[in-house]
Amino acid sequence: MTGSQRTTLTAGALLVALLVSATVTLTRVERLRMGSTLEEVLYLPSPKVIKRLSLGYEGLMADVYWTRAVQYFGGHHASGADEFKLLAPLLEITTYLDPHLLVAYEFGANFLAPRPPNGAGEPERAIRLVENGIRANPDAWRLYYDLGFIYYFEKKDYAKAADAFQRGSRIAGAHPFMGILAASMAQHAGDMQMARMLWTATLDTTKDKQIRDNAVKHLRALKADEDVTILENIAREYHRRTGHWPNSFRQLIFARLLPGVPFDPVGKPYKLMSDGRFEVADPKALPFISQGLPLLTIDRGTEYSLSDPAQSQN
Repeated sequence: MTGSQRTTLTAGALLVALLVSATVTLTRVERLRMGSTLEEVLYLPSPKVIKRLSLGYEGLMADVYWTRAVQYFGGHHASGADEFKLLAPLLEITTYLDPHLLVAYEFGANFLAPRPPNGAGEPERAIRLVENGIRANPDAWRLYYDLGFIYYFEKKDYAKAADAFQRGSRIAGAHPFMGILAASMAQHAGDMQMARMLWTATLDTTKDKQIRDNAVKHLRALKADEDVTILENIAREYHRRTGHWPNSFRQLIFARLLPGVPFDPVGKPYKLMSDGRFEVADPKALPFISQGLPLLTIDRGTEYSLSDPAQSQN
């Protein structure tokens, strides 16, 4: 047997051993259930150990761990879980094995940052993940957008959000809206128009269905919040003029305070309550809203609402 033949056989045997090892590991993981010993199995290997065991096939192992991260998040999200303990470790292992796997940074940050059940509620680890991605991929302007997005929505740190957008705007080929976001951030930090710009930018620059659907839901929520704020201001004006709250849209229309019956972003009429509040007809159809929610009964019948006009006057 020649030297080249021996080398080929040795390399082939190593590759087979690697694939068998990966298959066995995944089979063990598949047999486990969330909340049981899955954590023990996936915490055993460190990124450095896995990289050494990959025998040069880091890309293959990165794909394996990225697949597990997506499956892990998808399963927990679908079940309404409030803990995603393994998500960050899985993503960190994935990106250690392949620092240029951009999808793991972009989608991983979207998995990590939002509060449960929409995410793991770990914005700090999401920031570290994206910053690591930027160091490994300094020309990937989308990562700067993701970083600014996290700082704006999850950390409410508008200065750092503006800095991230500004850094990204300097990258060759960056979308022009990066500069616009950076310029607008300081002036409109935290306001509804800035949030609308960010979600619209997300909708316009991604083809992923899940991210697009999420952006649409947030844009609808912003519209509903804005509508309810305006409608409750109208109800207060009616109360100021007449001394009592309106009990129908017809009264507001007759008083020329409304042009017609108002509809929410999913096409259902808003509900006018006896105390001048407005509620959406179906809160489940408008996740992420902060206004127009039904009253919560707390402590011996006391009622509270984020959108209670009577409370907001104090």
